[in-house]
Amino acid sequence: MSESDESTTGSPYAPQTPSETAAMLSAVGADDVESLFDVPESVAFDGDFGIESRSERETRREAARLLKRNDDLTEFLGRGHYAHYVPAVVDDLSSRSEFLTSYTQYQPEVAQGFLQALFEFQSMLVELTGLDIANCSMYDDATALGEAATLSQRVRSVSGDRILVPEQLRDGKRAVLENYADGPGLSVESYPMDDGQVDVDALAETADADVAMVYAETPTVRGIVAERLGDVGEVADDNDALFCLGSDPVALALLERPADVGADVVVGDAASLGTGTAFGFGLGMFVTREEFLRQVPGRLVGASEDADGRRAYTLTLQTREQHIRKERATSNICTNQAWVALRTAIHAAWLGPRGLVDLAEDCVTRPRDLAARLDEVVGVQAPVHDGHHFREFVAHTDQPARAVVEDLAARGFAVHAVGEHLIQVCATEVTAESEEAFVEAVAEVAG
Repeated sequence: MSESDESTTGSPYAPQTPSETAAMLSAVGADDVESLFDVPESVAFDGDFGIESRSERETRREAARLLKRNDDLTEFLGRGHYAHYVPAVVDDLSSRSEFLTSYTQYQPEVAQGFLQALFEFQSMLVELTGLDIANCSMYDDATALGEAATLSQRVRSVSGDRILVPEQLRDGKRAVLENYADGPGLSVESYPMDDGQVDVDALAETADADVAMVYAETPTVRGIVAERLGDVGEVADDNDALFCLGSDPVALALLERPADVGADVVVGDAASLGTGTAFGFGLGMFVTREEFLRQVPGRLVGASEDADGRRAYTLTLQTREQHIRKERATSNICTNQAWVALRTAIHAAWLGPRGLVDLAEDCVTRPRDLAARLDEVVGVQAPVHDGHHFREFVAHTDQPARAVVEDLAARGFAVHAVGEHLIQVCATEVTAESEEAFVEAVAEVAG
């Protein structure tokens, strides 16, 4: 600091004195700091936040008080938030100092060890999907879906701008997709579902030469394992549209490989491994065919050799505008979930191929057994949809669903209401010890 007797302003991590601020403004020819920012009047805030300064100790105490207000519920929620047991080795290895850094782990200078972990993450997704190319992560499944939609405009010869998605789609995922679609002029439209499955005949009637991408999921947002994905792929192919399939790595360990049903792109959230349940803390996966290599958003880690012939890893492709000319960029996405991908790769390696399949099989048998027990409760029919389920299912309650959800919360359990008389229940290995009490609670509130 050039003038130690002056008080500092700005961030405590990058402070400056008034004279330093004046010198910087003079250098760039600005009258004041506010003139450096082009903030529209409609969103500009000119006032006092009314936040009084507090010491670190006071702030910690206040934060602890606020956290105590959270409900301590056993979660049977699902719908994109899946809790699996995360082994201690994931915390231990991912907490090593070489992996924890404030420096962005997606720049060319990233360490070889981290690049290798991301390469392993990509390789796992390629193996699970049967496709050729995986990037080294995106923010979450919704952003990956949005990027797939914009990809469809670049790689398909159709002149249309329609993106077809299932009518049963998580609201947040659809909202992000619509935001992505708005810029390039794409329209997001729904096709009908039949008993939780894609209504393929209705989809075929809806699709035409104006469709750029058809999106389907397995398992669906209601936990149904989709049965006619090959037919969905044919509908997309008949109309020269991109076939995008949504899934996750645990489900893909057991279900049919996306490449075998004609999927061109696989998106989804890989955070079901490595992090446990995390609201808003996702790990988007993006896997596609080699012919679209130069159109893949984000970054790819490749394996090569250094000058001495040793195995080396490198960021081989980054088609975002920070690295190439703006007009040639395929995406302006900057977020990369490198550390979350590292944790997912460690968890998958710890499980191994057999362990991953065992976990996936448990995701089929556990909800099936829980649904059968709930079906014996007076006033409950479970599951609503006829088909194989993965992790979660929808149940009908004679009582209003919202009242059932609130009454269950009062007894310490969290589930989703998805209709006037429909609740959604998710069961994994981490809910196993609470399932007996959960069934008893449902019997108390739903009868």
